[in-house]
Amino acid sequence: MLATAREPKWIAMLLLALLLATVFVVLSAWQFSVSRSEGNPIQGETETPVELTETYEPQRHMTIYEADRIVDFSGEFVENTQVAIDSRLQDGEDGYWAVAAFAVDGAPDGEVIPVVRGWVESVEDIDAPPTGQLQLQGRLLPTEAPGPGPRELPTGVLPTLSVAELINLWDRDSYSGFIVDFSGEARDADSALEGIWVDPQPEGSEINWLNLFYAVEWVVFAGFAFYIWYRLVKDAHQKKLEEERLDREWEEQWRAEQLAKLAAKENHD
Repeated sequence: MLATAREPKWIAMLLLALLLATVFVVLSAWQFSVSRSEGNPIQGETETPVELTETYEPQRHMTIYEADRIVDFSGEFVENTQVAIDSRLQDGEDGYWAVAAFAVDGAPDGEVIPVVRGWVESVEDIDAPPTGQLQLQGRLLPTEAPGPGPRELPTGVLPTLSVAELINLWDRDSYSGFIVDFSGEARDADSALEGIWVDPQPEGSEINWLNLFYAVEWVVFAGFAFYIWYRLVKDAHQKKLEEERLDREWEEQWRAEQLAKLAAKENHD
């Protein structure tokens, strides 16, 4: 078979298979590179405070360029909007977040944003938000999903910090995220609420399994190009062997026929 593979025709076919395999490997590498989407590309910049109204617009989906940013903002808490968010851990202890609507100065249409004022172990210890004009600073985070199933929590206690749910509860237009206050100005000095610190989300990567599948698929195609070449060479070699066998059989048969004729002629003479 090696002799067949070394024929000019099959050497040319091998070079074509190499070219196709190279293209397929390049496509595989590209699909593999796009199958991984990196985490927050501005990781590290999130800790530099920026103005909320200059960074994020109300009623717009939050992207990775806004999420986790520490923002400065001013305004005042809206009366009678405070709720408690259930099942929040602080130093290993289970408790509640106190959340209230905050009217943001400079919001385009007077939108509010949910502000997490602090953490408390018992919902009964949550006091009213401070009144008047405030200057706050905190971490901007995307909304949580609404809690599933029927509610078995006390009135004013929610299972998740869902902005969509709070909009219906408050009947006010709101930003699509919330802010965890770091300044301490969202609670009075004698408040039972404890301050909360939320770290930025860890940088990571997500895998697009469809692109990863395509990457593997292109590698298979590259191998298939060599397999096709191998099968063509093997078939050509087997065809050549078959033709040589038929030629030998035909030659042997012809020789036998000629000997038989010669013997018959000698016997006749």
